[in-house]
Amino acid sequence: MVFSRTKTPFFFLVLIATLTTVALGQTRVGFYSTSCPRVETIIQSVVQAAQRSTPGVPAGLIRMHFHDCFVNGCDASILITGPSSERTAPPNSLLRGYEIIDTAKTQLEAACPGIVSCADILAIAARDSVLLAGGIARWNVPTGRRDGLVSRASDTTNLPAFNDPVDVQIRKFAEKGLNTQDLVTLSGSHTLGTAACALFSYRLYNYNNTNGPDPSIDATFLNTLRNLCPNGGDGSTRVNLDTGSANRFDNSYFANLRSGRGVLESDQLLWGNPTTRTFAQRFLGVRGLIGLTFNVEFARAMVKMGNVEVKTGTQGEIRRVCSAFN
Repeated sequence: MVFSRTKTPFFFLVLIATLTTVALGQTRVGFYSTSCPRVETIIQSVVQAAQRSTPGVPAGLIRMHFHDCFVNGCDASILITGPSSERTAPPNSLLRGYEIIDTAKTQLEAACPGIVSCADILAIAARDSVLLAGGIARWNVPTGRRDGLVSRASDTTNLPAFNDPVDVQIRKFAEKGLNTQDLVTLSGSHTLGTAACALFSYRLYNYNNTNGPDPSIDATFLNTLRNLCPNGGDGSTRVNLDTGSANRFDNSYFANLRSGRGVLESDQLLWGNPTTRTFAQRFLGVRGLIGLTFNVEFARAMVKMGNVEVKTGTQGEIRRVCSAFN
């Protein structure tokens, strides 16, 4: 495990061209307006540059923010390097984008030394990743998080997993103050990014020791996945999670679930459960149900998740380097 050596109301949404959120808890919009007014401009520039050089990689920042918040709160503990840190845990082994956060931190330390936390950098960068992928709802990210002082691989055991049944997913979200709608909404982030064959190939060949595939997979899609992930092949090969619009932020993820084209088992199971399926149907505008606008609800859920167990005030620290405690 890795430890630091030292310890030192409600909101509403208004969507016109911008989604505005009012402060949750002890974070607030505009926290750095005086101390580091260029913080969002600097982070956005770094994320844009990363997108130009390696398209698709910034989408990993959304997943990284999610994994960070679900382990001891949104405190950038995921960024710490070292033996048995969170970063080394199996659920985090395939995360990408650390260098983007490091670059943003370097530039912010030059502009505003010791002011902006790594936790806030990650939250803002995750939002910018959505915008770069075509998300139409820009939301204001409440800031003021402090960086955590502990990072342990052993604390990741309760992260939502790629094969969790729906009831387990619901429980894990509820433990973080997130409801079932939040679960389905945030799972929609899988409209972006990829998954390694190792995470789902068991569904293709020997599902639950049946010597056959997961019956919920569409037959045509099954052939596609088998071609991409041959039995006994390279488990590190990456496959788009959204086969319809891999690098575009939209609601096609939910249409894929409806068609049996969810790549991860945990995703496809959301369509098989009546409660979670209803939310997916609402995002698709199914007749007879009250519709939900995915972009708006995703912004709301991201703000809510971004305030899970945050450290503020004198808690934690402001790291000088995101990968190491001060």
